[in-house]
Amino acid sequence: MGQTFSNAIAQRRAIGLFKMQIQQHVQLKTLNTLNLNAVASHYVQINSAEEVVNALQFAQQQQLNVLVLSGGSNVLLPEHIQALVLHLNIHGIEVLEEDDQTITVQVGAGQNWHDFVLYSTQQHWFGLQNLALIPGLVGASPVQNIGAYGVEVGEFIQSVQVYDCQVKQFTSILNKDCHFAYRHSIFKDQPNRYIIVSVTFKLLKQADLKLNYGDLKQAVGEDLTAENLQNQVIHIRQSKLPDPKTFPNVGSFFKNPLLGASEFESVVQQFPNIPHYPQPNHQVKVAAGWLIDQTGWKGKQLGSVGMFDKQALVLVNYAEASLADVKSTYQAVQNDVKQKFNILLEPEPVLYSALGLIQSHSE
Repeated sequence: MGQTFSNAIAQRRAIGLFKMQIQQHVQLKTLNTLNLNAVASHYVQINSAEEVVNALQFAQQQQLNVLVLSGGSNVLLPEHIQALVLHLNIHGIEVLEEDDQTITVQVGAGQNWHDFVLYSTQQHWFGLQNLALIPGLVGASPVQNIGAYGVEVGEFIQSVQVYDCQVKQFTSILNKDCHFAYRHSIFKDQPNRYIIVSVTFKLLKQADLKLNYGDLKQAVGEDLTAENLQNQVIHIRQSKLPDPKTFPNVGSFFKNPLLGASEFESVVQQFPNIPHYPQPNHQVKVAAGWLIDQTGWKGKQLGSVGMFDKQALVLVNYAEASLADVKSTYQAVQNDVKQKFNILLEPEPVLYSALGLIQSHSE
């Protein structure tokens, strides 16, 4: 499949379908859901896979780093970015094959994630309903291995189509080679190597409802249909999570910590009411939102940034906050949780430097 995909791109490149427009000094405030002021020295919208190569050639000529921006729903951007920002806008949903039980569809990286989930349900393609209303674009879904209510997107990804910057060609990475784990993938391990242009999903033709979480199971009740499951997920998320248009945010700001058996035992002895979920390999996932709530941060603000009053896991930009303001708040939350529970919360969003490079939150 990788060879076929690569050949198709090469053919389109040969035809010369390039109409790229590199813009300079572009404000990215409306392109990141935390609404941070961020000006990119260079910016280009990518509307087709073949445009990626031309953009990378431009960046190389200008000696610029490349920052790939998807839906902007999981990023922390500095005030000034001296780099070429590639804004992915590749659309399209194509059925590749199907049998009695499954259907395989390839989706452009620029397709809105929630819209695709709704479309899949309308088409009676099942598996993604638990992931409704997650912000962002399809191309970002494998990077984070997005998940909610007991489902991770990696369970339904067959392959990911990418431009490999290391070998300078398009290829297709199979599911087993993506190394999907909790909020993790090969695309996080090697963030500067791959540019995702489309994702291929293998979805079910018969609904297999996942009702592992108590509040969701209760909400679904006896109407055990994928449509109702999706509607209840949307309702629960809307009741707990703020709309980024009203309260700029990046969704869940911290990962739910994974603890080893002995580490969990020492915590649960002190705090027997801690919400927890057993995981493979004798690990236990604990609820980050509960930890934050217990330290008094739910609804609390530090300057213009705070944790939302209905969901302690969501950090909100209440005014014209800078990246420095955001850092001050989430580091204060980390410190308080660490002091009370001896657990270090790990932020989910990707943090970028002024040169457009991913950097560690601990730097």
